[in-house]
Amino acid sequence: VTCLLGAIERLRATTDEWSGTVVAVFQPAEEYGAGSQAMIADGVLDRFPRPDVVLGQHVTPLPAGVIGVRPGTQMAASDGLTVTLHGRGGHGSRPHSTIDPIVMAAATVMRLQTVASREVDPRDVAVVTVGSIHAGLKNNIIPAEAKLELSLRYPDDEMRDRVLAAVERIVHAEAVASGAEVPPTIVTDHTLPPTINDPDATARAVAAFERAFGEGSVVDPGMFTGSEDVSWFARESGVPLVFWFWGGVDPEAFAAAKAGATLERDIPTNHSPFFAPVIHPTLERGVDALVVAAREFLD
Repeated sequence: VTCLLGAIERLRATTDEWSGTVVAVFQPAEEYGAGSQAMIADGVLDRFPRPDVVLGQHVTPLPAGVIGVRPGTQMAASDGLTVTLHGRGGHGSRPHSTIDPIVMAAATVMRLQTVASREVDPRDVAVVTVGSIHAGLKNNIIPAEAKLELSLRYPDDEMRDRVLAAVERIVHAEAVASGAEVPPTIVTDHTLPPTINDPDATARAVAAFERAFGEGSVVDPGMFTGSEDVSWFARESGVPLVFWFWGGVDPEAFAAAKAGATLERDIPTNHSPFFAPVIHPTLERGVDALVVAAREFLD
């Protein structure tokens, strides 16, 4: 948000140097995957000028000053699921008279780990994460149900179909194995498409970044298994998307961790409570990158 404000201020101050229209989108609810669709449903593409290209960026644990971008799939598609396992509650001293959903949930969580490790080709990408499990209120009461919240990630629709089918099969099979009298409930909380960068537009943006920031300033970070909903703007408009990352980590700290092969341990990532980008030069590069990219596509 800060970088976008800075970029708009810079572009506004130099309107004698370019022509065209810039629409700045301060989108809410990106992490939940609902913000862009809510704006589209509210008529953002009709009430404001429709784009010719959609540009976006996100700070990430690369060295400050470095931009990471690649053509094609930049970020994975994802689904968020809530699974409710229905058991039969009762007294903790009489487990034989119950159908324990906690045991059912534990078995389900362990079996779900085999989807990516045993059903997906190691050369492909898929993630099945159980990020939340809730059941029970007291140590001597076996509850009636258990809830699991899942985060699934994949690069394309074919893998999505395979992973979703495997998850559904396992959830239902573990319920049957536990003697559940009521089938489990699976609810899709959100769905995000893959973030796919247009090859031609990305090549233009990369060339502009390299001219502005110098050789070695742009790297291919590979496909991120995180997800974004910015692509809905481009998909609904039928226009190219260029979405890139820019670094926020102290370059010396990053270099030391890389040299010691401790990047995963010593460099916090997004959503870590320790992720705190250095303000400078992260802020300046974030503003500059947006301005450079915007001016590349303006007259």
